[in-house]
Amino acid sequence: MVYEWDRLRVPKTLSEFQQKWARRNDPHCFSGVWRFHELLPFVPIEQCVTVGEGQTLLHPSQGVAEYTGMTPGRLYLQYEGMNPSGSFKDNGMSAAFSHARFVGATRAACASTGNTSASLALYCSVTRLMKAVIFIGSGKISYGKLSQALDYGALTVQINGDFDDAMARVKEVTQQLGIYLVNSVNPFRLEGQKTIMFRVLEALDWEVPDWIVVPGGNLGNSSAFGKAFHELRELGLIDRMPRLAVINATGASTLYELVEKRDIRWNQGSPDAAKVCRYYDAMDAEGRRASTIASAIEINRPVNFNKCIRALEWCDGVVREVTDQQILDAKAKVGAGGLGCEPASAASVAGTKLLVSEGVIEPDQRVVCILTGHQLKDPTATVSYHTTDQDQFNKVLGSRGVRRAAFANRAVGVPNNLDEIIKAIRLYS
Repeated sequence: MVYEWDRLRVPKTLSEFQQKWARRNDPHCFSGVWRFHELLPFVPIEQCVTVGEGQTLLHPSQGVAEYTGMTPGRLYLQYEGMNPSGSFKDNGMSAAFSHARFVGATRAACASTGNTSASLALYCSVTRLMKAVIFIGSGKISYGKLSQALDYGALTVQINGDFDDAMARVKEVTQQLGIYLVNSVNPFRLEGQKTIMFRVLEALDWEVPDWIVVPGGNLGNSSAFGKAFHELRELGLIDRMPRLAVINATGASTLYELVEKRDIRWNQGSPDAAKVCRYYDAMDAEGRRASTIASAIEINRPVNFNKCIRALEWCDGVVREVTDQQILDAKAKVGAGGLGCEPASAASVAGTKLLVSEGVIEPDQRVVCILTGHQLKDPTATVSYHTTDQDQFNKVLGSRGVRRAAFANRAVGVPNNLDEIIKAIRLYS
């Protein structure tokens, strides 16, 4: 989506957006998406739907900085788990839902590993403007996320397959039945997700960080972030671009395989499409399926691949992959600092640690790691990591190649006796 900026009213400085806080009793000024309406003006402001999304936190974390090898005070966590449905998806859903309303849609659908379905179901339930239809794969969604879609009243269709299968079917269904599709293949979703970067800049007093590190699933965030900074640079509202790092899970590493191993580049709009097709054909022939504890990024066919490699070109970006072991250890360190996140979120922290060890990120640079979802999105993974029950650990995590819980905070078993309880507290506290 390209705007004709010369025909639109755009602030001369980003700091002008701060003035909207004086009018935060206006729901659109309060929204962390729509107070930046001038930078995503595809729908008239009176048609924009908000449920209070975008009241998020940029937190400097000393503990995570030390864990990753960064200088304390130089690493920040952008915590999107504070959104109404508990994930970053509400930024894009607010935008796509607004467009759906604008064009008169009565039903909206998505394929989901969990967070998109929760967000769509929430917007449909709160506003009562349309009905939600959700496609999920068999056994490919955490109960924390599924519970939201069910509780909010969405029609949930579970198919025999994974996310990529669900995505293929939802495209066919929405086309045949005329249902509005809200997956991140929808360009309006990405417009809303741009605002995550606007809020990062806002929290940093409008100074551009050196690095943005983001988990890579369907690649909507990385695509949106690159577009956000490219537009701000084009408008003269920032004077430089940050670098972008996209972090795959080892079990779902299409972007890493194609960019870092097969040298696929945007190439000014002419990527090697034939080489990409050969990779997908080989993946299908071998029956390879995505597999990672980080279910939110358990995707082999990212729909925003081309947009992401364009963002990598704009932002001099890199791609890395991290194991489930690295993800869960990073997640535990994030949680120990008080901002619990779902496993996929922690890929950004694990990736930062890797890039610092490689010398790609320098310890004194300013780094923002995106935490995409709340800890309670996948409590099973968290409890299994910290459990004393080896059978539960092996069942949930061992099958994913996780062999240890280096930072586990296990419960202390004591007899039902006051003296023994006091003794344990003195010993362990």
